[in-house]
Amino acid sequence: MTDLPRPHPGQKKLGLVIDLDLCVGCHACATACKEWNSGGHMAPLPDFNAYGDGAWGVWFNRIHSFEEEGSAGGSACTVHFPKSCLHCDEPACVTVCPTGASYKRAEDGIVLVNESLCIGCKLCSWACPYGAREFDADAGVMKKCTLCIDRIYNDNLIPEERQPACVMVCPTKARFFGDLGDPNSAVSEIVATHGGKDLMPELGYRPVNKYLPPRRAPTPSEPLQLAALGAPDSDSGGNALLRWVDRLLSR
Repeated sequence: MTDLPRPHPGQKKLGLVIDLDLCVGCHACATACKEWNSGGHMAPLPDFNAYGDGAWGVWFNRIHSFEEEGSAGGSACTVHFPKSCLHCDEPACVTVCPTGASYKRAEDGIVLVNESLCIGCKLCSWACPYGAREFDADAGVMKKCTLCIDRIYNDNLIPEERQPACVMVCPTKARFFGDLGDPNSAVSEIVATHGGKDLMPELGYRPVNKYLPPRRAPTPSEPLQLAALGAPDSDSGGNALLRWVDRLLSR
């Protein structure tokens, strides 16, 4: 259907690295994405029945939360999983498109949709195994994450702000942006250092975006005695609980 650009050595591959150990599920990235893109390259991003039952709309970034069971004797934890287009090297959403509306840019690897060519057939959304496509029922076309191309190439912004909106607002710095085609880039080094992973690599679509898996602290062998921690320290007169919280938040 639609051809992909011919790969070449040193090809630029812009994408995101998301640290699942730092993500707290605050939805700041999703909200900033919605706000920026409602007036940006793929605008508008409509909502339907926003304040009633069955509300839905176009969101390029969605956050899913899962409870992960602890190992034998360990406590469960919640993992927050942000999901958007992964800008795959072998994107099925592009090759299935009958009109060429869905395409991958040769200059930076970003996958985009040309709305003037889109006929709203939804083949791309069925082909994408990650559920990253969003259908705008008002316009009758498919939309998706653009990596904020109207920000990252905007000469009117200072260089520090030429990043996707989701990266700019993350309060825990769980999101990183850069060239994953350059093995010496900052994002590539983060992936190598922390063991970044592809999402569902067995499918063979080779997503550019990477996820850093949770890095869980060892479970203490003794249960935490909060009552004892809250008691005044006989030596210093301070509160052991407050010191423990301070140490925890200072990691």
